[in-house]
Amino acid sequence: MALIEYRAENGIGIIELNNPPANAYTLDSLRLLDEAIVQARFDTSIHVIVIRGAGEKFFCAGADINMLFRESSEFRNQFALFGHETLLRLENTPKLVIAAINGHCAGGGLEIAMACDMRIAKKNAGRMGLAEVNLGVIPGMGGTQRLARLAGKSRAIELAATGRLIAFEEAQEYGLVEDIFEGGDFFAQVLDYSRQFVAPNKPSKAVGLIKRAIQTGLQGSQYEGLAFERELLAQAFASEDAAEGLAAYKEKRVAKFQGK
Repeated sequence: MALIEYRAENGIGIIELNNPPANAYTLDSLRLLDEAIVQARFDTSIHVIVIRGAGEKFFCAGADINMLFRESSEFRNQFALFGHETLLRLENTPKLVIAAINGHCAGGGLEIAMACDMRIAKKNAGRMGLAEVNLGVIPGMGGTQRLARLAGKSRAIELAATGRLIAFEEAQEYGLVEDIFEGGDFFAQVLDYSRQFVAPNKPSKAVGLIKRAIQTGLQGSQYEGLAFERELLAQAFASEDAAEGLAAYKEKRVAKFQGK
């Protein structure tokens, strides 16, 4: 059994966190997650990446605490740094990334989900939050920064400082979850949702450029963001999908995009 399962399915790269019972991650898990992210990034047949947890109870409970307890402070520091690098790679991958939150999503699990572009949760399947303060530490995989950007400064401080776990409905109010789908065929619904961004339905190259423009633009000034937007717009105009989209509009037909 691999700690991280990866497969391609009709233009969607599916990454599954697979370490029962709670899908906690280790250094080996992060290495495999990093490899799966790179594989999906370079696979030209993949237009959208979906990350889910194995089983029905957990998306991911975060880092393996027993592992961290055994290791040295130097290992813990390097582990956190590698986690940052992995999630930055995920966040900056020029393909849309959707977290399918099928169960409890705590600590580093929420940090993985927040590095995704969208989060869809399964109704009544669990709770989410950053509980690291209860261990005497702080979120170490980007949680303080991404939570503040999604939920706002005050709410992020309150959630991280109390360590409380919240229902998905409350998380949606704070901008941590985009949508909540009913159970039963939850993952099938997520895949159906994801397919709208896959060619030929949408020009997935343009979707990826939109992601990059927003993701990178938020890191600097508006002036810098606008300059970057113009660069990406030039790439979009030069694409085969742009030629198809403009031709389809002129010819009054439905565009058939290729993601190129």
